[in-house]
Amino acid sequence: MKYYLGIDQGTTGTTAVLLDESFAPVSRGYAETPRHFPLPGRVEHLADEVWESLLDAVKQALSVAGADPKDVAAVGLDHEGESVLFWNEKGDALTPVVVWQDSRGQDIVDGLSETDRAKIEEITCLSPDVYFSAAKYAWLKKNSSGLDGAFAGNLDAYFLYRMTGGKSYSTDPSTASRTQLADIRAGRWSDEVREIFGLSKLRLPEILSSDALFGRTDPAVFLGIDAPIRALLNDQQAALFGQGCFEEGDLKTTYGTGCFMLMNTGENPVRSVSGLLTTVAWRRNEKTMYALDGGVYIAGAAIQWLRDGPGIIRDAHETAALAESVKDTDGLYFVPAFTGLAAPHRDPAAAGMMIGISGGTTKAHIVRATLESIAYQVSDVLDAMRKDAVAPVGYMRCDGGATANDFLMQFQADIAGIPLTVPAFRDATPYGVALMAGAALEKVDPAAVSRPTDGKSFTPRMSEDERQTRRATWQRAISRAKNWK
Repeated sequence: MKYYLGIDQGTTGTTAVLLDESFAPVSRGYAETPRHFPLPGRVEHLADEVWESLLDAVKQALSVAGADPKDVAAVGLDHEGESVLFWNEKGDALTPVVVWQDSRGQDIVDGLSETDRAKIEEITCLSPDVYFSAAKYAWLKKNSSGLDGAFAGNLDAYFLYRMTGGKSYSTDPSTASRTQLADIRAGRWSDEVREIFGLSKLRLPEILSSDALFGRTDPAVFLGIDAPIRALLNDQQAALFGQGCFEEGDLKTTYGTGCFMLMNTGENPVRSVSGLLTTVAWRRNEKTMYALDGGVYIAGAAIQWLRDGPGIIRDAHETAALAESVKDTDGLYFVPAFTGLAAPHRDPAAAGMMIGISGGTTKAHIVRATLESIAYQVSDVLDAMRKDAVAPVGYMRCDGGATANDFLMQFQADIAGIPLTVPAFRDATPYGVALMAGAALEKVDPAAVSRPTDGKSFTPRMSEDERQTRRATWQRAISRAKNWK
């Protein structure tokens, strides 16, 4: 038996899955990834801790399947996106991993001239924002010593370097498009944008097609696995592929640390008028596909905060029952803008807020308001997606850990006013990158493969009047959280 290994390195944990020769899921491994918050607005990983979580997740997947490392036929890797670091030839990190949620480069973005802003938008199709990698690179270069000539990259390039024993230093167009340093149409690094950010001399990885041969894993450093790495993607693009969103207008939402909605827009980049991002979906078979992306920064992270912050819950699995134990939130709204607000509001100065607290507010109300906040944010993105849509939006494919919460999924269908589908196998992200690796070896046609379909569907039950009333109150809460910092 040969297996296809898909690795999804996420912000709060790494998931690894093994698919068998028919591309059915066989096993899964998961390991948490610590985040560190050294100062307000700063979010970091330690590179070695993230690497260890990756190894741990893969070990688990192999063990559960009873698979030998030599049975891995190909590897696909996706990662958390805009997070960056520098490292040396030995693979030792020279900086912390500055996570995509980190806002320390805001002064660099604020200092850009209008002329520079217009040039950046023209080339990258992205409005300057600290969310992207460019400002993080610029901040690290400005505030760190010993980085001249060092390797710089997002986590895909770093893991690739380590997995191959330093033999490969590459990235793919989906990740490059999220750095705000790449010409999104030409598929190469932009010298003009690099100069604007003061990064002309920055050493960056080679951009290859998403299904290129990125090298082979070194068994001495990667758990005895000696296999080709045949897929490299940004995490949300991997989920788009894993959900079978191959046609223009196909839409998916992944519920993880944040929530990310992507719509396939075909072979032409679509500029949003509604605060969404234009991104590369993937490049394969010499064809580049694009997508619109609407991100919610804090989703599952809000549930994690309930556990690790105030200690309101002990485990995420408690939340559905707690939410259902009360008929509503008793007027409580929670805006989890821990790191500002993403699409479509685009307000880095927004702050987290609960409003409507009364003497009768219980932990069940707080938990319910937290879950509802995820659905409200996703619905705001869906409204923006409908304005920019290249095709009508009739339903939404959902994946990610939080889709196991039936209360959340039903409330999402209610507040969005459209049906949702959730596959039984919710790990669409590592599934997608493993599927692409198999397709690169010509072992499978992604459009024809039988994906798990024995999941759940959720249809709206809420009246239109109630939906509009609740969403209007949510917008009032959002308006109070904006421009706080």
